[in-house]
Amino acid sequence: MYFILFYKTVEDYLERRGTYRAEHLELINKAQANGDLVMAGALAEPADGAVLIFKGDGPHAAEAFAQNDPYVKNGLIREWEVRPWTVVAGGE
Repeated sequence: MYFILFYKTVEDYLERRGTYRAEHLELINKAQANGDLVMAGALAEPADGAVLIFKGDGPHAAEAFAQNDPYVKNGLIREWEVRPWTVVAGGE
């Protein structure tokens, strides 16, 4: 089953993210390496959010990711939500 982690960023996200970017990307790489994270990326035009797609038996990996993400812990993400995603085309 798939789960989407939606992020809504603060207005000055682009200016503030540099300090935490390496740690954030390390967390992304670990989640992908262990098979939890399928893909992730920031929204553009405007840069006001991000979407991360997880695969697993439940939402736990996505929730744990958000709770440990330096962007969340340091106030760059103003809101996050995990929702189950029913895939009807593509995927495995």
